[in-house]
Amino acid sequence: MSEVTDVNVCQNYFLDDETKILQVFLFWYTVVIKDVRKVIDILRKYRQDLHQIPERSLEEYKTKAYLMAELKSLGYNPIEVLDTGLLVYINKNSDETIAFRTDIDALPVTEENDIPFKSKNEGFMHACGHDGHMSILLGLANYLKDKKDKLNKNILLIFQPAEESIGGARLLCDLGIMEKYKVKNIFGIHLFPLLEQGIIGSRPNEFMAMANEIDITVHGKTAHGAMPQDGIDSNIILSKMLIEFQNIQSRIISPLEYTIITFGKMEGGSVRNVISDYAKMEGTIRSFSNSTQKLIVDSIKNIAQNYERQYECNIDVKVNPGYLPVVNDNKLYKQLKKALKGFDFQEFEKPFMIAEDFSFYQERVPGVFYFIGTKNVEKGYTAALHNSRFNFDEEALQIGLNSYITVLKEMAIINE
Repeated sequence: MSEVTDVNVCQNYFLDDETKILQVFLFWYTVVIKDVRKVIDILRKYRQDLHQIPERSLEEYKTKAYLMAELKSLGYNPIEVLDTGLLVYINKNSDETIAFRTDIDALPVTEENDIPFKSKNEGFMHACGHDGHMSILLGLANYLKDKKDKLNKNILLIFQPAEESIGGARLLCDLGIMEKYKVKNIFGIHLFPLLEQGIIGSRPNEFMAMANEIDITVHGKTAHGAMPQDGIDSNIILSKMLIEFQNIQSRIISPLEYTIITFGKMEGGSVRNVISDYAKMEGTIRSFSNSTQKLIVDSIKNIAQNYERQYECNIDVKVNPGYLPVVNDNKLYKQLKKALKGFDFQEFEKPFMIAEDFSFYQERVPGVFYFIGTKNVEKGYTAALHNSRFNFDEEALQIGLNSYITVLKEMAIINE
Protein backbone atom coordinates (compact mmCIF):
# COMPACT_ATOMS: atom_id res chain seq x y z
CA MET A 1 0.00 0.00 0.00
CA SER A 2 1.38 3.42 -0.94
CA GLU A 3 2.30 6.12 1.55
CA VAL A 4 -0.62 8.24 0.36
CA THR A 5 -2.98 5.31 0.85
CA ASP A 6 -1.74 4.76 4.41
CA VAL A 7 -2.46 8.38 5.26
CA ASN A 8 -5.92 8.14 3.77
CA VAL A 9 -6.66 4.99 5.75
CA CYS A 10 -5.55 6.64 9.01
CA GLN A 11 -7.71 9.67 8.33
CA ASN A 12 -10.67 7.49 7.42
CA TYR A 13 -10.54 5.75 10.80
CA PHE A 14 -12.16 8.79 12.45
CA LEU A 15 -14.94 9.20 9.84
CA ASP A 16 -18.47 7.77 9.84
CA ASP A 17 -19.18 4.65 7.78
CA GLU A 18 -20.90 6.40 4.86
CA THR A 19 -18.07 8.91 4.48
CA LYS A 20 -15.52 6.09 4.65
CA ILE A 21 -17.29 4.17 1.90
CA LEU A 22 -17.51 7.29 -0.27
CA GLN A 23 -13.85 8.16 0.18
CA VAL A 24 -12.68 4.61 -0.52
CA PHE A 25 -14.85 4.57 -3.64
CA LEU A 26 -13.50 7.92 -4.81
CA PHE A 27 -9.92 6.86 -4.12
CA TRP A 28 -10.14 3.63 -6.10
CA TYR A 29 -12.15 5.29 -8.87
CA THR A 30 -9.43 7.92 -9.23
CA VAL A 31 -6.65 5.30 -9.29
CA VAL A 32 -8.40 3.06 -11.80
CA ILE A 33 -9.35 5.91 -14.13
CA LYS A 34 -5.81 7.29 -13.93
CA ASP A 35 -4.33 3.90 -14.85
CA VAL A 36 -6.77 3.48 -17.75
CA ARG A 37 -5.94 6.93 -19.12
CA LYS A 38 -2.23 6.18 -18.81
CA VAL A 39 -2.57 3.01 -20.90
CA ILE A 40 -4.66 4.80 -23.52
CA ASP A 41 -2.11 7.62 -23.68
CA ILE A 42 0.70 5.10 -24.28
CA LEU A 43 -1.28 3.35 -27.02
CA ARG A 44 -2.17 6.70 -28.57
CA LYS A 45 1.48 7.75 -28.70
CA TYR A 46 2.51 4.47 -30.33
CA ARG A 47 -0.27 4.76 -32.90
CA GLN A 48 0.30 8.40 -33.81
CA ASP A 49 4.06 7.95 -34.09
CA LEU A 50 3.65 4.91 -36.35
CA HIS A 51 0.92 6.52 -38.42
CA GLN A 52 3.38 9.16 -39.61
CA ILE A 53 5.88 6.65 -41.05
CA PRO A 54 3.88 4.27 -43.29
CA GLU A 55 6.01 2.13 -45.59
CA ARG A 56 5.72 -0.30 -48.49
CA SER A 57 5.75 -4.06 -47.87
CA LEU A 58 9.25 -5.42 -47.15
CA GLU A 59 10.56 -1.84 -46.99
CA GLU A 60 9.34 -1.05 -43.46
CA TYR A 61 12.77 0.10 -42.26
CA LYS A 62 11.68 3.19 -40.29
CA THR A 63 8.84 1.19 -38.79
CA LYS A 64 11.23 -1.56 -37.77
CA ALA A 65 13.61 0.97 -36.21
CA TYR A 66 10.77 2.49 -34.18
CA LEU A 67 9.55 -0.91 -32.99
CA MET A 68 13.09 -2.01 -32.17
CA ALA A 69 13.73 1.10 -30.08
CA GLU A 70 10.47 0.80 -28.15
CA LEU A 71 10.92 -2.91 -27.48
CA LYS A 72 14.50 -2.42 -26.31
CA SER A 73 13.34 0.36 -23.98
CA LEU A 74 11.00 -2.24 -22.43
CA GLY A 75 13.94 -4.57 -21.80
CA TYR A 76 13.52 -6.97 -24.73
CA ASN A 77 16.08 -8.16 -27.27
CA PRO A 78 14.03 -8.39 -30.50
CA ILE A 79 14.95 -11.03 -33.07
CA GLU A 80 15.25 -9.72 -36.65
CA VAL A 81 13.54 -11.66 -39.46
CA LEU A 82 12.94 -10.97 -43.17
CA ASP A 83 15.00 -7.75 -43.01
CA THR A 84 12.12 -5.69 -41.62
CA GLY A 85 10.29 -8.12 -39.30
CA LEU A 86 10.81 -8.59 -35.57
CA LEU A 87 10.06 -11.31 -33.03
CA VAL A 88 9.93 -11.04 -29.26
CA TYR A 89 10.34 -14.42 -27.57
CA ILE A 90 9.68 -14.74 -23.85
CA ASN A 91 11.17 -18.10 -22.97
CA LYS A 92 9.74 -19.98 -19.98
CA ASN A 93 11.37 -23.28 -21.03
CA SER A 94 7.92 -24.64 -21.77
CA ASP A 95 7.04 -27.09 -24.56
CA GLU A 96 4.25 -24.75 -25.61
CA THR A 97 4.26 -21.19 -26.93
CA ILE A 98 1.32 -18.84 -27.43
CA ALA A 99 1.83 -16.37 -30.28
CA PHE A 100 0.29 -12.97 -31.00
CA ARG A 101 0.78 -11.34 -34.39
CA THR A 102 0.61 -7.86 -35.88
CA ASP A 103 1.19 -6.70 -39.45
CA ILE A 104 3.43 -3.65 -39.94
CA ASP A 105 3.23 -2.53 -43.60
CA ALA A 106 1.11 0.23 -45.15
CA LEU A 107 -0.78 0.87 -48.38
CA PRO A 108 0.08 2.98 -51.46
CA VAL A 109 -2.70 5.44 -50.58
CA THR A 110 -2.42 9.22 -50.32
CA GLU A 111 -3.90 10.29 -46.99
CA GLU A 112 -6.70 12.87 -47.02
CA ASN A 113 -7.17 13.18 -43.26
CA ASP A 114 -6.42 16.63 -41.85
CA ILE A 115 -4.80 15.51 -38.60
CA PRO A 116 -1.64 16.55 -36.70
CA PHE A 117 -0.09 13.09 -37.14
CA LYS A 118 -0.77 12.77 -40.85
CA SER A 119 1.46 10.51 -42.96
CA LYS A 120 4.85 12.05 -43.73
CA ASN A 121 5.57 9.52 -46.47
CA GLU A 122 3.80 10.95 -49.52
CA GLY A 123 1.72 8.38 -51.36
CA PHE A 124 1.60 5.92 -48.44
CA MET A 125 -0.79 5.59 -45.53
CA HIS A 126 -1.77 3.25 -42.74
CA ALA A 127 -5.24 2.95 -44.27
CA CYS A 128 -5.80 -0.58 -42.99
CA GLY A 129 -5.18 -0.05 -39.29
CA HIS A 130 -1.77 -1.69 -39.06
CA ASP A 131 -0.55 1.26 -36.97
CA GLY A 132 -3.25 0.31 -34.46
CA HIS A 133 -2.38 -3.38 -34.59
CA MET A 134 1.27 -2.61 -33.87
CA SER A 135 0.29 -0.35 -30.98
CA ILE A 136 -1.77 -3.11 -29.39
CA LEU A 137 1.11 -5.58 -29.60
CA LEU A 138 3.54 -3.01 -28.23
CA GLY A 139 1.03 -2.50 -25.43
CA LEU A 140 1.03 -6.23 -24.74
CA ALA A 141 4.85 -6.21 -24.68
CA ASN A 142 4.66 -3.34 -22.19
CA TYR A 143 2.23 -5.30 -20.02
CA LEU A 144 4.34 -8.48 -20.07
CA LYS A 145 7.72 -6.84 -19.46
CA ASP A 146 7.72 -7.43 -15.70
CA LYS A 147 5.49 -10.51 -15.59
CA LYS A 148 7.83 -13.22 -16.81
CA ASP A 149 7.78 -14.91 -13.42
CA LYS A 150 3.98 -15.21 -13.66
CA LEU A 151 3.92 -16.90 -17.08
CA ASN A 152 3.31 -20.64 -17.42
CA LYS A 153 4.12 -20.86 -21.14
CA ASN A 154 6.38 -19.17 -23.64
CA ILE A 155 5.12 -16.10 -25.47
CA LEU A 156 5.99 -15.09 -29.05
CA LEU A 157 5.12 -11.62 -30.33
CA ILE A 158 5.30 -11.43 -34.14
CA PHE A 159 5.78 -8.07 -35.88
CA GLN A 160 5.20 -9.23 -39.45
CA PRO A 161 5.98 -7.31 -42.65
CA ALA A 162 4.23 -7.52 -46.02
CA GLU A 163 0.66 -8.48 -45.17
CA GLU A 164 -0.68 -6.22 -47.90
CA SER A 165 1.31 -7.71 -50.78
CA ILE A 166 3.01 -11.07 -51.02
CA GLY A 167 1.96 -12.49 -47.66
CA GLY A 168 4.68 -12.02 -45.10
CA ALA A 169 3.02 -14.65 -42.92
CA ARG A 170 3.80 -17.28 -45.53
CA LEU A 171 7.44 -16.13 -45.67
CA LEU A 172 7.78 -16.36 -41.88
CA CYS A 173 6.17 -19.80 -41.80
CA ASP A 174 8.55 -20.95 -44.54
CA LEU A 175 11.41 -19.87 -42.26
CA GLY A 176 10.11 -22.36 -39.70
CA ILE A 177 9.39 -19.92 -36.87
CA MET A 178 6.29 -21.81 -35.75
CA GLU A 179 8.31 -24.97 -35.23
CA LYS A 180 11.44 -23.28 -33.89
CA TYR A 181 9.54 -21.46 -31.16
CA LYS A 182 7.14 -24.35 -30.42
CA VAL A 183 4.02 -22.33 -31.21
CA LYS A 184 0.88 -24.20 -30.17
CA ASN A 185 -1.76 -21.49 -30.66
CA ILE A 186 -1.82 -18.07 -32.33
CA PHE A 187 -4.10 -15.05 -32.01
CA GLY A 188 -4.54 -12.06 -34.29
CA ILE A 189 -6.83 -9.06 -34.52
CA HIS A 190 -7.90 -6.48 -37.09
CA LEU A 191 -9.50 -3.09 -36.59
CA PHE A 192 -12.86 -3.10 -38.37
CA PRO A 193 -14.94 0.00 -39.24
CA LEU A 194 -18.10 -2.00 -39.99
CA LEU A 195 -18.37 -2.80 -36.26
CA GLU A 196 -19.30 -0.18 -33.68
CA GLN A 197 -16.45 0.93 -31.44
CA GLY A 198 -16.41 -1.18 -28.31
CA ILE A 199 -17.56 -4.39 -30.00
CA ILE A 200 -15.39 -7.45 -30.68
CA GLY A 201 -16.55 -9.69 -33.53
CA SER A 202 -15.64 -13.12 -34.87
CA ARG A 203 -17.06 -16.54 -35.68
CA PRO A 204 -16.00 -20.20 -35.49
CA ASN A 205 -14.71 -22.10 -38.52
CA GLU A 206 -14.73 -20.15 -41.83
CA PHE A 207 -14.10 -16.47 -41.15
CA MET A 208 -12.30 -14.91 -44.16
CA ALA A 209 -11.92 -16.14 -47.73
CA MET A 210 -9.20 -17.79 -49.77
CA ALA A 211 -8.14 -15.36 -52.50
CA ASN A 212 -6.34 -16.07 -55.78
CA GLU A 213 -5.50 -13.53 -58.46
CA ILE A 214 -6.41 -14.29 -62.07
CA ASP A 215 -5.26 -12.57 -65.30
CA ILE A 216 -6.88 -13.29 -68.68
CA THR A 217 -5.32 -12.04 -71.90
CA VAL A 218 -6.92 -12.29 -75.37
CA HIS A 219 -4.67 -12.15 -78.46
CA GLY A 220 -6.76 -11.33 -81.54
CA LYS A 221 -6.05 -9.64 -84.87
CA THR A 222 -5.94 -5.93 -85.63
CA ALA A 223 -7.83 -4.26 -88.48
CA HIS A 224 -9.22 -0.88 -89.45
CA GLY A 225 -12.29 0.06 -87.46
CA ALA A 226 -14.20 0.53 -90.72
CA MET A 227 -13.43 -3.07 -91.74
CA PRO A 228 -14.01 -5.14 -88.58
CA GLN A 229 -14.56 -8.31 -90.60
CA ASP A 230 -10.82 -8.39 -91.33
CA GLY A 231 -9.85 -8.53 -87.67
CA ILE A 232 -10.45 -10.55 -84.51
CA ASP A 233 -11.77 -8.12 -81.91
CA SER A 234 -10.15 -8.91 -78.56
CA ASN A 235 -12.33 -6.37 -76.76
CA ILE A 236 -15.56 -8.08 -77.87
CA ILE A 237 -14.24 -11.53 -76.93
CA LEU A 238 -13.09 -10.40 -73.50
CA SER A 239 -16.43 -8.69 -72.81
CA LYS A 240 -18.43 -11.78 -73.76
CA MET A 241 -16.25 -13.96 -71.52
CA LEU A 242 -16.74 -11.60 -68.58
CA ILE A 243 -20.52 -11.97 -68.85
CA GLU A 244 -20.30 -15.75 -69.17
CA PHE A 245 -18.07 -16.06 -66.10
CA GLN A 246 -20.94 -14.79 -63.95
CA ASN A 247 -22.87 -17.99 -64.64
CA ILE A 248 -20.19 -20.05 -62.89
CA GLN A 249 -21.39 -18.93 -59.45
CA SER A 250 -25.01 -19.88 -60.03
CA ARG A 251 -24.88 -22.73 -62.56
CA ILE A 252 -21.65 -24.60 -61.83
CA ILE A 253 -21.08 -23.69 -58.18
CA SER A 254 -23.99 -23.90 -55.78
CA PRO A 255 -25.49 -20.42 -55.19
CA LEU A 256 -25.51 -21.33 -51.48
CA GLU A 257 -21.72 -21.63 -51.38
CA TYR A 258 -19.63 -18.59 -50.50
CA THR A 259 -17.78 -17.64 -53.70
CA ILE A 260 -16.84 -14.48 -55.56
CA ILE A 261 -15.50 -13.93 -59.09
CA THR A 262 -14.61 -10.28 -59.60
CA PHE A 263 -12.69 -8.67 -62.46
CA GLY A 264 -11.90 -5.12 -61.40
CA LYS A 265 -9.58 -4.09 -64.21
CA MET A 266 -9.94 -4.31 -68.00
CA GLU A 267 -7.83 -2.80 -70.75
CA GLY A 268 -7.67 -3.21 -74.52
CA GLY A 269 -7.00 -1.32 -77.72
CA SER A 270 -5.05 1.84 -78.41
CA VAL A 271 -7.01 3.89 -80.96
CA ARG A 272 -10.75 4.50 -81.26
CA ASN A 273 -10.96 3.44 -84.93
CA VAL A 274 -8.79 0.32 -84.85
CA ILE A 275 -9.92 -3.23 -83.96
CA SER A 276 -7.99 -4.28 -80.89
CA ASP A 277 -5.72 -7.29 -81.20
CA TYR A 278 -5.04 -7.34 -77.45
CA ALA A 279 -7.25 -7.15 -74.37
CA LYS A 280 -6.64 -8.08 -70.75
CA MET A 281 -8.59 -8.25 -67.51
CA GLU A 282 -7.40 -8.80 -63.96
CA GLY A 283 -9.50 -10.17 -61.14
CA THR A 284 -9.82 -12.14 -57.96
CA ILE A 285 -11.43 -15.48 -57.11
CA ARG A 286 -12.57 -16.09 -53.54
CA SER A 287 -13.93 -19.16 -51.81
CA PHE A 288 -13.32 -21.32 -48.75
CA SER A 289 -11.86 -24.53 -50.17
CA ASN A 290 -9.22 -25.70 -52.63
CA SER A 291 -11.78 -27.88 -54.43
CA THR A 292 -14.13 -24.95 -55.07
CA GLN A 293 -11.24 -22.76 -56.16
CA LYS A 294 -10.11 -25.44 -58.64
CA LEU A 295 -13.62 -25.88 -60.02
CA ILE A 296 -13.90 -22.15 -60.67
CA VAL A 297 -10.50 -21.98 -62.40
CA ASP A 298 -11.23 -25.08 -64.50
CA SER A 299 -14.56 -23.57 -65.57
CA ILE A 300 -12.89 -20.31 -66.59
CA LYS A 301 -10.30 -22.22 -68.62
CA ASN A 302 -13.00 -24.27 -70.36
CA ILE A 303 -14.88 -21.12 -71.33
CA ALA A 304 -11.64 -19.59 -72.63
CA GLN A 305 -10.93 -22.66 -74.76
CA ASN A 306 -14.41 -22.50 -76.29
CA TYR A 307 -13.83 -18.88 -77.31
CA GLU A 308 -10.43 -19.77 -78.77
CA ARG A 309 -12.11 -22.29 -81.07
CA GLN A 310 -15.03 -20.01 -81.92
CA TYR A 311 -12.96 -16.92 -82.80
CA GLU A 312 -9.63 -18.51 -83.79
CA CYS A 313 -7.73 -16.46 -81.23
CA ASN A 314 -5.34 -17.22 -78.38
CA ILE A 315 -6.35 -16.74 -74.76
CA ASP A 316 -3.96 -16.95 -71.81
CA VAL A 317 -5.31 -17.71 -68.33
CA LYS A 318 -2.85 -17.12 -65.51
CA VAL A 319 -3.71 -17.85 -61.88
CA ASN A 320 -1.52 -16.53 -59.05
CA PRO A 321 -2.11 -18.37 -55.77
CA GLY A 322 -2.92 -15.91 -53.01
CA TYR A 323 -4.00 -16.30 -49.40
CA LEU A 324 -5.54 -19.35 -47.79
CA PRO A 325 -8.92 -19.05 -46.02
CA VAL A 326 -8.89 -17.80 -42.44
CA VAL A 327 -10.52 -20.67 -40.55
CA ASN A 328 -10.82 -20.22 -36.80
CA ASP A 329 -10.12 -23.31 -34.74
CA ASN A 330 -13.40 -24.33 -33.11
CA LYS A 331 -11.95 -25.35 -29.74
CA LEU A 332 -9.75 -22.27 -29.44
CA TYR A 333 -12.63 -20.05 -30.54
CA LYS A 334 -14.77 -21.39 -27.69
CA GLN A 335 -11.98 -20.53 -25.26
CA LEU A 336 -11.76 -17.03 -26.73
CA LYS A 337 -15.52 -16.53 -26.50
CA LYS A 338 -15.53 -17.70 -22.89
CA ALA A 339 -12.61 -15.44 -22.03
CA LEU A 340 -14.34 -12.41 -23.55
CA LYS A 341 -17.68 -12.94 -21.82
CA GLY A 342 -17.24 -9.61 -20.09
CA PHE A 343 -16.76 -7.80 -23.42
CA ASP A 344 -19.37 -6.74 -25.96
CA PHE A 345 -18.92 -9.72 -28.27
CA GLN A 346 -20.72 -10.32 -31.56
CA GLU A 347 -20.68 -13.67 -33.35
CA PHE A 348 -21.13 -13.25 -37.09
CA GLU A 349 -23.62 -15.50 -38.89
CA LYS A 350 -21.66 -15.52 -42.16
CA PRO A 351 -17.98 -15.28 -43.08
CA PHE A 352 -16.39 -12.32 -44.86
CA MET A 353 -15.05 -12.50 -48.40
CA ILE A 354 -12.04 -10.30 -47.62
CA ALA A 355 -8.67 -12.07 -47.25
CA GLU A 356 -5.85 -12.11 -44.68
CA ASP A 357 -2.47 -13.83 -44.65
CA PHE A 358 -3.02 -14.79 -41.00
CA SER A 359 -4.35 -17.95 -42.67
CA PHE A 360 -0.80 -19.23 -43.21
CA TYR A 361 -0.22 -19.40 -39.47
CA GLN A 362 -3.52 -21.25 -39.06
CA GLU A 363 -2.33 -23.78 -41.63
CA ARG A 364 0.41 -24.74 -39.14
CA VAL A 365 -1.30 -24.42 -35.75
CA PRO A 366 -4.78 -23.74 -34.33
CA GLY A 367 -5.46 -20.01 -34.36
CA VAL A 368 -8.21 -17.46 -33.92
CA PHE A 369 -8.61 -14.14 -35.70
CA TYR A 370 -11.10 -11.49 -34.62
CA PHE A 371 -12.21 -7.92 -35.27
CA ILE A 372 -12.08 -4.86 -33.02
CA GLY A 373 -14.83 -2.39 -33.90
CA THR A 374 -13.84 1.22 -34.71
CA LYS A 375 -17.02 2.71 -36.18
CA ASN A 376 -17.87 5.91 -34.33
CA VAL A 377 -20.42 8.08 -36.14
CA GLU A 378 -20.37 10.77 -33.46
CA LYS A 379 -16.63 11.35 -33.95
CA GLY A 380 -16.76 10.86 -37.72
CA TYR A 381 -14.86 7.57 -37.86
CA THR A 382 -16.84 5.79 -40.58
CA ALA A 383 -14.46 5.47 -43.56
CA ALA A 384 -13.80 1.95 -44.84
CA LEU A 385 -10.51 0.09 -44.70
CA HIS A 386 -8.12 1.03 -47.53
CA ASN A 387 -9.87 4.40 -47.76
CA SER A 388 -7.76 7.59 -47.81
CA ARG A 389 -9.85 8.93 -44.89
CA PHE A 390 -9.74 5.85 -42.68
CA ASN A 391 -9.22 6.85 -39.05
CA PHE A 392 -10.24 5.70 -35.58
CA ASP A 393 -10.39 6.63 -31.91
CA GLU A 394 -7.32 5.23 -30.12
CA GLU A 395 -9.50 4.25 -27.15
CA ALA A 396 -10.56 1.27 -29.27
CA LEU A 397 -6.98 0.01 -29.00
CA GLN A 398 -7.33 -0.64 -25.28
CA ILE A 399 -10.19 -3.04 -26.03
CA GLY A 400 -7.81 -5.01 -28.25
CA LEU A 401 -5.08 -4.97 -25.62
CA ASN A 402 -7.47 -5.95 -22.83
CA SER A 403 -8.80 -8.82 -24.93
CA TYR A 404 -5.29 -10.25 -25.32
CA ILE A 405 -4.59 -9.92 -21.60
CA THR A 406 -7.93 -11.52 -20.73
CA VAL A 407 -7.22 -14.46 -23.04
CA LEU A 408 -3.84 -15.01 -21.36
CA LYS A 409 -5.52 -15.12 -17.95
CA GLU A 410 -8.47 -17.29 -19.05
CA MET A 411 -6.15 -19.85 -20.63
CA ALA A 412 -4.06 -19.88 -17.42
CA ILE A 413 -1.01 -18.74 -19.37
CA ILE A 414 -0.46 -16.01 -16.83
CA ASN A 415 -1.21 -16.16 -13.12
CA GLU A 416 -2.37 -12.86 -11.73
